[in-house]
Amino acid sequence: MAPITEVEGRRLALSNLEKVLYPATGFTKAEVLHYYATVADVLLPHLRDRPVSFLRYPDGPDGQVFFTKNVPPGTPEWVTTAEVPRSEGPARMVLVQDLPSLMWAANLVTEFHTHQWLIGGPGQADRIVFDLDPGAPATIVHCCEVAVWLRERLAADGIEAYAKTSGSKGLHLLAAVRGASSDQVSEYAKRLAVEAEKAMPRLVLHRMTRSLRPGKVFVDWSQNAARKTTATPYTLRARPEPTVSAPVTWEEVEDCRSPEGLVLGAPDIGPRVQDYGDLLAPLLDPAHAGPLP
Repeated sequence: MAPITEVEGRRLALSNLEKVLYPATGFTKAEVLHYYATVADVLLPHLRDRPVSFLRYPDGPDGQVFFTKNVPPGTPEWVTTAEVPRSEGPARMVLVQDLPSLMWAANLVTEFHTHQWLIGGPGQADRIVFDLDPGAPATIVHCCEVAVWLRERLAADGIEAYAKTSGSKGLHLLAAVRGASSDQVSEYAKRLAVEAEKAMPRLVLHRMTRSLRPGKVFVDWSQNAARKTTATPYTLRARPEPTVSAPVTWEEVEDCRSPEGLVLGAPDIGPRVQDYGDLLAPLLDPAHAGPLP
């Protein structure tokens, strides 16, 4: 029988705590839950009021991995849900608003993926994102070079960008925006991706064509579409080791000389939060949101 834990007055059944989810390191489900409890203060603000898509991996990254967008069966009645518009018709999705909801969701064993808009304004973007994805033999080192170029290009338009690892092999660039629809942000992001390719044709690609990607950094601008989601800051990833999509400083980006330099795992995040706080906190402050040019 799963042990019952009380979290802020909510009773949770936490199952299979000894199960090893990351065989490469022996990282267990109990450690996954402990990680999310430890980073809740910085993670929850990035989840709050955003419909969540769960990328579940209940048997670890080598088992079945699948997306759950609708409210999962058995969701407690106290977990907040909301109706979300979709092209095929409205659907109900989970909002992870508090620590009990976070721990309930973490018990499902999931990556957290969120839209670039809040539930109060579906399709009204409050963030812009660039997913920098290296095609081997390119690595995150090359992503960092592209990220610095994009940072300067965004700054020229009055938009301040922040970086986080994807938790896989790439880098994410994010900025707060206001007064624009997801379609408008997508168009702007595509324009900058095209500019980046023109400025660095041997390094950058703005098209998704896989045959063109070896040795280049694909600047994926398409995740700004209203229907798309991106890995939420601080989420664990379904990778061989418990890597995290973790905020990084621009100094770390500029100084990156090897792919290993920006691999951040669950044990790294608590000390980093103590040292830096939430490096992405400005994304949550409307005063930092700039209009598109």
